[in-house]
Amino acid sequence: MYKVIKRLFDFILSLLALIVLSPILIPICIILLLTGEHYVFYFQQRIGKGGKPFAIWKFATMLKNSPNMGTGTITTRNDPRVLPFGSFLRKTKLNELPQLINILIGNMSIIGPRPMVKSGFDAYNEEVRECISKITPGLSGIGSVVFRDEEYYISKAKDPIEFSKQYIQQQKGELEKWYYYHRSLYVDFMIIFLTCWVILFPKSDLMYKTFKTLPRLDLEKDVEEFNKNN
Repeated sequence: MYKVIKRLFDFILSLLALIVLSPILIPICIILLLTGEHYVFYFQQRIGKGGKPFAIWKFATMLKNSPNMGTGTITTRNDPRVLPFGSFLRKTKLNELPQLINILIGNMSIIGPRPMVKSGFDAYNEEVRECISKITPGLSGIGSVVFRDEEYYISKAKDPIEFSKQYIQQQKGELEKWYYYHRSLYVDFMIIFLTCWVILFPKSDLMYKTFKTLPRLDLEKDVEEFNKNN
């Protein structure tokens, strides 16, 4: 019943959101066509339910060849590959809105584990991969809430790529595993609320007060420890 209700909710909400947000989405499309490298959408292969790849929709925010430049698929704060208007879209999370199309199609959900590129998915341990493969990936999720300013912490590390592998990936995996074992309509609705909350209050730890069993992270401490040992 949970899966049926969730899919119905996803379809109705994504359709309504596309209609209601069209006054925002259309101007963004026009601005992207007229600025930067003059392309609107960025499609990237991500791993979805059942371990099957699919194309995720995003507004274009970076140079076209950015995956083959600098830190590859890892984006740091003030990343030189990010275009001026793209920086605004990323800070406001507006670049993620085209994923409403993914939700309407059915290869994504409003809430679920964030879909990873294959290298990121393969970096998870077997238990995490198994859990994630059983769930439809989401536009937002508990990992998005906890790591709402991931780029900031990656940027503070001496080696952003290695820090992401050693800390970010493992911790995200534990959060996604937590979601798998605790998922429910209540949890989904609370994550939707928390997603909006941390955009307004990025330093808030309300998610830990809301979900008492959620693994508590200290990213500042992790960065200090990583930099000390490297």
